[in-house]
Amino acid sequence: MVLRALAAGLALDINALMLVAVAGAAALGDYAEAGAIVFLFTTAEWLETLACTKASAGMSSLMSMVPPTVVLAQTGEVVGVRDVGVGAVVAVRAGEVVPVDGVVVDGQSEVDESSLTGESFPVPKQPQAEVWAGTMNLDGYIAVRTTALADNSTVARMQRLVEAAQNSRSKTQRLVDSCAKYYTPAVVAVAAGVALVPLLLGPRGAQDPKRWFQLALVLLVSACPCALVLSTPVATFCALLRAARMGVLIKGGDVLESLGEIRVAAFDKTGTITKGEFSVHGFHVVGDKVGMSQLLYWVSSIESKSSHPMATALVEYAQSKSIQPEPTSVTDFRIYPGEGISGAINGRQIFIGNTRIMARSSCYAAGAGPEMEGQQGASIGHVIVDGDHVAAFSLSDDCRTGAAEAIRELRSMGIRSVMLTGDSKAAASRAQRQLGGALEEVHSELLPADKVALVGDLKARAGPTLMVGDGMNDAPALATADVGVAMGLSGSAAAMETSHATLMSSDLLRVPAAVRLGRRARATVAANVIASVGAKAAVLALAAAWRPALWVAVLADVGTCLLVVLHSMLLLWDPAGAGWRRRGGGGDPEACRATARSLAMRSQLAEASNGAAGTAQGRRPGGGTKAGCHCCRETSEPSEQDHTAVVVDIPAPSAE
Repeated sequence: MVLRALAAGLALDINALMLVAVAGAAALGDYAEAGAIVFLFTTAEWLETLACTKASAGMSSLMSMVPPTVVLAQTGEVVGVRDVGVGAVVAVRAGEVVPVDGVVVDGQSEVDESSLTGESFPVPKQPQAEVWAGTMNLDGYIAVRTTALADNSTVARMQRLVEAAQNSRSKTQRLVDSCAKYYTPAVVAVAAGVALVPLLLGPRGAQDPKRWFQLALVLLVSACPCALVLSTPVATFCALLRAARMGVLIKGGDVLESLGEIRVAAFDKTGTITKGEFSVHGFHVVGDKVGMSQLLYWVSSIESKSSHPMATALVEYAQSKSIQPEPTSVTDFRIYPGEGISGAINGRQIFIGNTRIMARSSCYAAGAGPEMEGQQGASIGHVIVDGDHVAAFSLSDDCRTGAAEAIRELRSMGIRSVMLTGDSKAAASRAQRQLGGALEEVHSELLPADKVALVGDLKARAGPTLMVGDGMNDAPALATADVGVAMGLSGSAAAMETSHATLMSSDLLRVPAAVRLGRRARATVAANVIASVGAKAAVLALAAAWRPALWVAVLADVGTCLLVVLHSMLLLWDPAGAGWRRRGGGGDPEACRATARSLAMRSQLAEASNGAAGTAQGRRPGGGTKAGCHCCRETSEPSEQDHTAVVVDIPAPSAE
């Protein structure tokens, strides 16, 4: 144990190897070369430290978005953010950063959530709207009731996820570290053997011992694998930070590598491709056993215990008819993934869901009724009371803005896009039409187990697979995919827990951006490894050619380390975004105005806190304040492309 600890403490690092090299050069009388070694090494170390500090500063700014204090709305008292309990009401004025996760209870405003989601478009906030710590209140007063402690806020969980991801090692990093573990001792042993050659050769070898010692020192310096060891973790760190800045939390280097290998992307429909904001198009009673008001009361009371978007639509529909649900009167509430829900109320057993719920409720009158005919693309649901089919309803949902563009981007990258949904074939076809036929495959009427089977099939026949989903039903498929991506702020806790990455916004364009980042990270790591190994090989080749130059070996070692760090930092820059701004096309004027407002608000806040009358950000000398966003000089519409799709409807497999 003692020997092992001593060996760990005496591990050969770059400092020890350089110290031996300097001492050896001085012993040989090459004082100029010894001085050159010290100068090159310290200069490169200083530059490397500056570069690493620059990269780490980005993470520090990401993690310090939450103010340290809050103002209690009722008393005006200023307290520490960690002293605020759940249920407390805090005041957030215009220009201030929201300090806690919570729900707006008073006031209205627009909030800039770009620090969390990457989207600069302002989000209107009214009473009952959710807000998150780290976002900025732009232009109004709001009172927020906290729903989570500071340590459990979204930004705190985001910090823990990023830190855990950075501490995890990817497959490439583990391989590189394993090679470096044996490389250094082997080269040190060879260097020691070379140094002993004059003694072994006797008088013949002793004629030029200085050349042999120089060769040994070159080998000793080349024994340091610093650049090789840095090649992967620095690139991973920068890529994870870049992903977090654009609103994608990636849980580790392995996930980042897998993103760069994706060949097929599977999407859930409800809440992922579509907005998840259902509206009831029709609600029709079948027969005369139950009246409409009584039925809506039962349905809304049971649905109010569910978090599914369809449940929200049914509850709101009942409320629009002046019927208030009473969830406390519901007993024996159950959820059947991919089918529906059930509950008992007023002594009645009620099932609500799709056609599969019919068999579970022992009701086989599966007709939707003539009233539902002609509602193409709508999701049809049924209500069964004590085994009788008493009502049918239809709901519809629209695709998210940017969904079609995201799928087209994936196709341009050589990635197939597939929809996996538990909804009806008609609803899936409607979404496909709204997407302009961008999806290459559509699978409908799937149970969670069917989604898992299809993801496994896609992995087998198409290659590494990405799955994007938001609901509890998607959790098994997310875990099965090579990369499971959860819709963060709108998704379920189960989906976020089992996924490998999380989108902090509902923008599906983040998916191709994440894949593109994964590919860039893989290319960066490969280039870093090639540069590291190539530099060592060049130095060893010179030494083998009997041209040992110690300062060249030092320059190759520390210079390659610096090159690896600087090359990895390029991942922090978005070349697509920068080029887009240079071209001056495609910008959203509203988003840019929101960015300008946010920048101006931050500048005014900084002026007030510093007590200075400096020029606000974006203000021109001698003029007023000008928007700080310059990405919308011109607007150009992307050309639409015709896409054909293969619509495949896989029926649920029958139970054996």
